Amino acid sequence: MGSVHHRYADVGGHRVFYREAGSRDRPTVVLLHGFPTSSAMFRGLIPLLADRWHVLAPDLLGFGLSDAPPPEEFAYSFDSLTDVTADLLAQLRVDRYALFVHDYGAPIGWRLALRAPDAVRAIVSQSGNAYNEGFQPEFFVPIREYWQNPDSDAEADVREMFALDLIRWLYVSGAPDETLIDPATWTHDHDLLARPGNDRVQLALFSDYATNLTLYPSVQRYFRSSQVPLLAVWGRNDPVFGPAGALAFATDLPGAEVHLLDGGHFLLETALTDVAAFVTGFFDKHL
Repeated sequence: MGSVHHRYADVGGHRVFYREAGSRDRPTVVLLHGFPTSSAMFRGLIPLLADRWHVLAPDLLGFGLSDAPPPEEFAYSFDSLTDVTADLLAQLRVDRYALFVHDYGAPIGWRLALRAPDAVRAIVSQSGNAYNEGFQPEFFVPIREYWQNPDSDAEADVREMFALDLIRWLYVSGAPDETLIDPATWTHDHDLLARPGNDRVQLALFSDYATNLTLYPSVQRYFRSSQVPLLAVWGRNDPVFGPAGALAFATDLPGAEVHLLDGGHFLLETALTDVAAFVTGFFDKHL
């Protein structure tokens, strides 16, 4: 297993934390995390990839160990988070790469691909949604209400997403055995989300998430035109993005490889060995 380095970079005046492993002479794999976690979600996967590939896993601004400037200093949106990610890759002289996207990481990955289609060699989506079919309706009820009425009581419901109990639920819901999941995961995520002022950061991103739905037709056109190699490996019991979202990739990518495993939203916590086997086999074929 390769050693994992823990580094910081200055990107646009903000300190961005990232994990790096493997030789830079090898093809690069960029791992993009989702809400409410950080690159820590890949702590088990990175060493399993690093003996064959160069692996980068940044923390998005507002998450993990990266800076969380207030919205007055950084206009939080999925476009602006993509800007930071692209600038970090440019700074590290990475111009071709594969993607592994999860949750929030997916709309950032899709934007990177739309901006530079030839840069993306292959994609792994683990609960990284690109189709309306993927949304679990019950989970998104308060979020959709917030999109429509951001100044209403819906904000209070969205703020519940930042609570420790809800973050724990995101980890254990759908898991075949919740004792496989270290409670430090959701505790760590909550502590970092609870930094003073970070609630406003998260509200801005929840509000902007609606732009991802309007982007889906462009993403799907990109899939059809590029036929980029894609592996979808999802928890069949994911309470956020259901298995229909994984199966939908075959609509535009008939060659997509889709695997539904026994698990929930954070599949790497309970099925790391199985996911790693699919991912390494996929990258062996396409990188």
